[in-house]
Amino acid sequence: MTSHDARQGAHFAFTDRWGGVSTLPYGELNLGGAVGDDPVAVRENRAIAARGLGLDPADVVWMHQVHGADVAVVTERQPVGEAPTVDAVVTDRPLVLAVLTADCTPVLLADPVARVIGAAHAGRPGLAAGVVPAVVRAMTELGAVPARIVAATGPAVCGRCYEVPAELRAEVAERVPAAWAETSWGTPALDVAAGVRAQLAAAGVTELECSPVCTLESTDHFSYRREQRTGRLASYVWLDS
Repeated sequence: MTSHDARQGAHFAFTDRWGGVSTLPYGELNLGGAVGDDPVAVRENRAIAARGLGLDPADVVWMHQVHGADVAVVTERQPVGEAPTVDAVVTDRPLVLAVLTADCTPVLLADPVARVIGAAHAGRPGLAAGVVPAVVRAMTELGAVPARIVAATGPAVCGRCYEVPAELRAEVAERVPAAWAETSWGTPALDVAAGVRAQLAAAGVTELECSPVCTLESTDHFSYRREQRTGRLASYVWLDS
């Protein structure tokens, strides 16, 4: 159901679509609450995913993601059904941060020394708007040091598959040159994950693990571009207690 990596006391986990209770077209482990799925099933799926990682579902912080670059600093557990309208969250408390995606790039970060973690939702608009440098800045304001940050990106559509109009590629690549890409069939594309890597490096974050999974190519993962009406994956970051 979930891949889980631990480095220097920081934990990064990424779900696939299996092991939950949702029915088609959200089958099975849909963790997104704003895609039309039964809210009861989503709550149960979130509990299943958290328990599978040894986490308390009440410790998980979610976002209402809007493809922007705003960051929220979280200081306490999240009331059920409430989430900040942002595309990145940071905390220095013993919480778990989560990102929802179905092709966009989830970005997870941790400074285990400062005990600060961050999570960002980097789709094409958020990448261009600067959500990645914004989340690193917010972490440094809580005491993190970029050179100490360990990071991971999760399953996302790859640059060989993410076809876009030529003018859109040019617009994004003007801001993030590393995102310029071409599909495997020779048309204009964007590589959001490559853009994320470049922005992290520019912010001083050099220890990064990147998922090899392309959501569009993998039938084990949700993909909005492949299915439109579908579920959402979750990516989680937390620290050893």
